[in-house]
Amino acid sequence: MAYNLQPLITILEGILDPDQTLWIVDENNPQIQSLLDKATSLQQLLDSKSSLTKLDSKIREVAHQAEDILEYHMVHMLPDPRFFAPTHVRFTLSTPDLQQVIRELGSVMEQAEKLMEMEERKMPRELDSSSSSGSKSAVVVGIDEDLMQLKDRLTRMEKKLEIVPIVGMGGVGKTTLTRKLYEDNMIVECFHCRAWATVSQDYNMRQVLKSLLRCITGKDCDQPTNELKDMLYKSLFGRKYLIVLDDIWSTKFWDEIRMYFPDNNNGSRIVSTTRESDVANYANSLSLQHQVRLLSESESWNLLHQLVFGEEECPLVLQEIGRKIAKDCGGLPLAISVIGGGLLCKMERSEDVWRKIGDNVMASISGLDERCYSILFLSYNNLPNHLKPCFLYMAAFPEDYEIKGSKLVYMWNTEGFVKSNGERSLEEKAKDWLKSLVERNLFLVSEYNKNYYRLKPKSYYSMHDMLRIYASGNLLNGPSHFNVSNPRRVSFHNFYQLEHVNEPTDSMELTRSIICIGFQKAEYSSGAFFASVMVRVLDLMDMDCDRFPTEIYELVNLRFLGVGFRSSIPRGISRLCNLQTLIAPRSRFDEPAELWKLSELRNVKVRGAEWLKDEERNYSVMKKLQRISFNIWEEEATTWDDFHKSIPNIKKLFVSNFLRTSRAMDLSQLHKLESLSCSKIRSISSPDGFGRCFRVIFPCNIRKVILMECEMILGAWRTLCALQKLEVLTMLDCNFVSEEEKSDEEWELAYGDEFPSLHFLTLDLFSLVRWIANETNYPVLCHLRLSVCQKLEEIPSGIGEIPTLQLIELFKCSEFAVASAERIVEEQSENGNDLKLRIITEDES
Repeated sequence: MAYNLQPLITILEGILDPDQTLWIVDENNPQIQSLLDKATSLQQLLDSKSSLTKLDSKIREVAHQAEDILEYHMVHMLPDPRFFAPTHVRFTLSTPDLQQVIRELGSVMEQAEKLMEMEERKMPRELDSSSSSGSKSAVVVGIDEDLMQLKDRLTRMEKKLEIVPIVGMGGVGKTTLTRKLYEDNMIVECFHCRAWATVSQDYNMRQVLKSLLRCITGKDCDQPTNELKDMLYKSLFGRKYLIVLDDIWSTKFWDEIRMYFPDNNNGSRIVSTTRESDVANYANSLSLQHQVRLLSESESWNLLHQLVFGEEECPLVLQEIGRKIAKDCGGLPLAISVIGGGLLCKMERSEDVWRKIGDNVMASISGLDERCYSILFLSYNNLPNHLKPCFLYMAAFPEDYEIKGSKLVYMWNTEGFVKSNGERSLEEKAKDWLKSLVERNLFLVSEYNKNYYRLKPKSYYSMHDMLRIYASGNLLNGPSHFNVSNPRRVSFHNFYQLEHVNEPTDSMELTRSIICIGFQKAEYSSGAFFASVMVRVLDLMDMDCDRFPTEIYELVNLRFLGVGFRSSIPRGISRLCNLQTLIAPRSRFDEPAELWKLSELRNVKVRGAEWLKDEERNYSVMKKLQRISFNIWEEEATTWDDFHKSIPNIKKLFVSNFLRTSRAMDLSQLHKLESLSCSKIRSISSPDGFGRCFRVIFPCNIRKVILMECEMILGAWRTLCALQKLEVLTMLDCNFVSEEEKSDEEWELAYGDEFPSLHFLTLDLFSLVRWIANETNYPVLCHLRLSVCQKLEEIPSGIGEIPTLQLIELFKCSEFAVASAERIVEEQSENGNDLKLRIITEDES
């Protein structure tokens, strides 16, 4: 990989930031600025030419040296905040080591420039694009439904030229599926001519054109590229054709070739396969992508069975372990083909032999077939340089582990991967990067909660095991196998791994990240963690402890702290002056006012709201704070007076258990607040919002509101209707109540009750019986999601008339609600509208 220098750049920019209050940089010491200039210039070179892998180890070594020198001085120059406020510390640094690092960075940059010049002189190599990785004799399962859908798209009466993108991760079977489609008798008879070309990552346009023309004319054409383009256009003009462009990686390719496919208005089709959704969208943003899914467990076993046994029966003694091997391939046909067709079919059919393979399926695959990982490497190699460390970071987490998107974003920011351009926050940029990795089919998204039969937002992410094994070791050293001294990042997945580092050791003094995941709420044990004086990330969410370990306060370089301890947080947390993210959902504070001294805080999730109470109103202005999540308990006389002035840039706010207070929650001054989540808030007599004699005054820019276990007075939604920018509304286990506090099972929206910008509406775990509404109440709704609405008599028929509605999604709803949804979709289909209905089963959830 091309090493990313952004973490070093982030450290340097933090020191030189004129708005930061911690460091005073000596103007007579130009080394810091010089180091920043060189690191930035080299990073720009790497971004423009990420193929400079020959220099990777050298760049990594020099960058790590610079980080170690800088952060060592930063850690040891900070005064003890118990005696001195850690602000305005003079940053003086002039060491021969740093001067040497600056010289070495300059030398690496010269080498990079020379390599780029040499590469530009090289002639582009010619690629044979005629071959396909698909095979006529390939064993395939689980594609019958895909073939049926795709054949329908290729043969339907639509006369206009249509591009049909087939999208999925590497090894999922896109090419195999397309080859079966290409050779299907129905397809062969439907088109006058067919042509196939494999494009590949480093495509050669001349070879692509020759491949297509060879299929169309039956001859090898050897003319110049421009003449080949004209020949292609003329040979296709007036004919009904099918073109397959396999394995497309860039939008540039489409720009070069698109105009040479004439639209003859006769039903011609272009099928493209790609791993990247943005490339598919670029060809035709209006064309629906066909996503190739991973195989189910039964399909995986069926494929493995066919590869190993063919038409024979599998011996009973091998069926259990065979099914486990198939399951452990994660539904990826490439992995199943490698281990089935390349290993098991050639080995002794004994239980002992198969169990040895089944003990570590992915290791067996990686040791067997280099080609398998080279296919996956292409996806990684094609990533922009800034996304590579973000992708590799997922290897810190165990197999099948799902991490919440917000937590992953916080970790990336803490590591210094994300650079702010001033226009958008770090969190916003990181979310875009997360979305990009999903669109490139490198991250999997969990649509449904696996532990509860409810729908939930798509916010949990994971990585296929084969990709995870590839990523392991490139960015992280571990889990806990210290084959190198001072690993930058370590990840522990069980206590057995921790036994090696129970005592402080010099082997971790330079470690930056310590991640403990999947411990099943195990008891915390101190050890080598606190030898890592320069650690930035400490994730102990899956550990428990009777006492909060105050040793953590020695880690003054800490940026991310996640703890699952039930114990209170004692005085001293203000010593963590670099802390950006604090996640402690079970903990309260012995000295809550200390949080206001942490000027770098961006995200806070804690149990209590004691830190909101400040009798002297000495709130500090926390300009960087983006998100707060806390519970308010009944005995807390919390006030919002002056609080909102201290968090002017807050974007997300979660408040729970606001039960008995009679004070208003005035959020109108939080002009940047976009997302508000409220849990267990009552609304009885107030016509303006939520809460017993209580009002929520919303800011005008709010875009997302989530209400959980709230009681809403009838008519309270008019307050929400007044929010002109509200795009997402989720109501989970909420009740409508009348003035007499009696539950009301009807939700009626009158004429004029309009949600003008609402795109996404979720009703979850509702006791609602009657829902009265029409298309005028939700004029721009795109997605309606109903979950566990088992009393609902029907979905209002007018919902189907909303012109923007694309999907109705139902889970565990009444048969009457399902029937009404089917009726709505059928009526819209008769009117030519492509409204989709998805009914989720418990197996899918």
